[in-house]
Amino acid sequence: MTLNINIARDSSRDGIVRSVCPFDCPDTCGLHITIENGEVKKVTGDPLHPVTKGAICNKVRQLPDRVHHPDRLLHPMRRVGPKGTLDFEPITWEEAYDEIIGRMQQLIRDFGAQSILPYSFYGNMGVLNAEGMDRRFFHRLGATKLDRTICNVAGATGYKYTMGGSVGIDPEATVHTKLFLLWGCNLVSTNMHQTMLATEARKHGAIIVHIDVHRNRTSTWADEFVHLRPGTDGALAMGLMHILIRDELVDESFLQEFTIGYEELKQEAQLYTPQYVSEITSVPPERIEWLARLYGTTTPSFIRIGNGLQHHDNGGMIVRAISCLPALTGQWKHPGGGAMKGNGWYSRINNDRLERPDLLPDPDVRTVNMNQLGDVLTRLEPPVRMLFVYNSNPAIVAPDQLKVREGLLREDLFTITHDLFLTDTCKYADLVLPATSHLENLDLYTSYWHLYLQIGEPVLAPAGLSKSNFTLFKELALRMGFERELFDLTEEEMIAEALDAELNPLLEGITVEALREHGWMKAGGGRELPLKERIPTPSGKIELYSDAMLKNGLTPVPTYTPILEETDFPFLLITGPNHSYINSTFGNQSKLQKLEKAPFLNMNEQDAGSLGLLDGDHVLVRNNRGEAKLTLRIGQDVLPGVLVTQGLWWDDAEKGRSSVNALTPQRLADMGGGATFFSNRVEVLKI
Repeated sequence: MTLNINIARDSSRDGIVRSVCPFDCPDTCGLHITIENGEVKKVTGDPLHPVTKGAICNKVRQLPDRVHHPDRLLHPMRRVGPKGTLDFEPITWEEAYDEIIGRMQQLIRDFGAQSILPYSFYGNMGVLNAEGMDRRFFHRLGATKLDRTICNVAGATGYKYTMGGSVGIDPEATVHTKLFLLWGCNLVSTNMHQTMLATEARKHGAIIVHIDVHRNRTSTWADEFVHLRPGTDGALAMGLMHILIRDELVDESFLQEFTIGYEELKQEAQLYTPQYVSEITSVPPERIEWLARLYGTTTPSFIRIGNGLQHHDNGGMIVRAISCLPALTGQWKHPGGGAMKGNGWYSRINNDRLERPDLLPDPDVRTVNMNQLGDVLTRLEPPVRMLFVYNSNPAIVAPDQLKVREGLLREDLFTITHDLFLTDTCKYADLVLPATSHLENLDLYTSYWHLYLQIGEPVLAPAGLSKSNFTLFKELALRMGFERELFDLTEEEMIAEALDAELNPLLEGITVEALREHGWMKAGGGRELPLKERIPTPSGKIELYSDAMLKNGLTPVPTYTPILEETDFPFLLITGPNHSYINSTFGNQSKLQKLEKAPFLNMNEQDAGSLGLLDGDHVLVRNNRGEAKLTLRIGQDVLPGVLVTQGLWWDDAEKGRSSVNALTPQRLADMGGGATFFSNRVEVLKI
């Protein structure tokens, strides 16, 4: 069948046009968008994309409903009612800009630029709209800096101590893998194309083992499931090392050539006997022995390290420990062998040239951690007086939710949101600005899983009066009188700055023009890099012992430390993603709400019996931070003492729904200032 493909630069053209999925997901799929009379009628996968190959998730198939949703914001609005409501009046962009500029200039005169705080994350993963003109604007302004650590920083830091950066194996090589350890990731719901590659490998004899705290869709799809207690993954990794070393299943020649610190690691691993590790993890000793022997005798083997397990007090060290395993058995030297936490190192762009941190008037301006927004808005001195929110929904996604909302209710805090919809955060905004969807603007996309860069062209006219983040912050900068040579740029010019190959030779030849011609281009041109070129550690070797960790006050070899027991509440609560939402994105689409039905709480039948609870009961989950109402699911999907709820649902007073992040702590993880959403104790009461 011949497809009528337009590489659309003219948003008025109908037909099938190429695009890219912009959401915070590793797959970064190639898309085909069917346009009729200026509307999106259908979204499918691009069958020619070398990795995603025409397959997309059900979430993205619902893009027409999102882009043309009746609740899309179409014009700027100003609050006229009390905070906490959605009482707004429409205004013009001129009025919005005048108020923003006037308030910024007044705040800078009275309190300094650090009284202004941007708050954003990756609701849109396009380079320009997530970390481009916005970062440059706030640097030039001199605003308080935001440490964007809510997602993967603890694990990325732990992995970096071992491997030197966010560098794993090329996922396309995993068709050659014979053993997959899917560790702490619900792959079927969060990285579907890795499941496709693993399924292909399974046809040729590969074994798939899922290691997690929750029996979920991935556990059902896998060949084996290893069920452990939350926060104990590091102990399990150390236990596997103990057995590999004890049974002489390590690759001595690889360790000699490519690693440092094996003797120190060997000494630490002696402590982690199967019985000791079993007492920590609840995994039976014989199961630990089986897993270690399977890993030690199967080549090539690949460990896909997930996102959830790093959201603990000890999350960085967990990933640090797991990332050492492939070096012990020499998996990195085999096609399809090794590990991956992320792969951003391959397609890394020139962030300094893009974001221009050198423009900061005060290089030592204060930095605040986004995981502690509640304390920032209620306790920080001198206080934040303007909050500018885009690409995020902190009234739902930020931890310690009640404290966040307490801060958002301050009358002396002027809050601006830039979004496609009236999110829960907009209830607390003074100005609401309409944002374009990714189908309405030009942007560059990289992946933190596969190695391809892609360009997304505008295929629709902007909805109503909406503007992209790029346009919004460009126009604000010019109205502030900032340097035209820095801010009066086109999207193409800024993408060219990001693709500066002087920093990353793997970007050589990748330009806007080339991407438009080819649709996607692989970092390095598809050249397979020798292992020694993929270990950007200080020593140039895989660091089983890390001097950098020692200098940072951490144990230089991997170890296990328990999570903080903050209270005596009886349950550990894990608040993971569900199948149909990405964080809070898609949470307002009725089709996807119906598929998810309701926010459920998974509880072990033993715990339910002791509390006199039945399947389907409505329960109150509470701790010292807040509470949430959920519907009980009873079974064996979680271990005794563990609870799991999935998905971030928007508030719904009529149905009694409120964010589960009312329960989660602001504490920071052991590395990188990461979040500790999952090191969270609660109690459960029947309603």
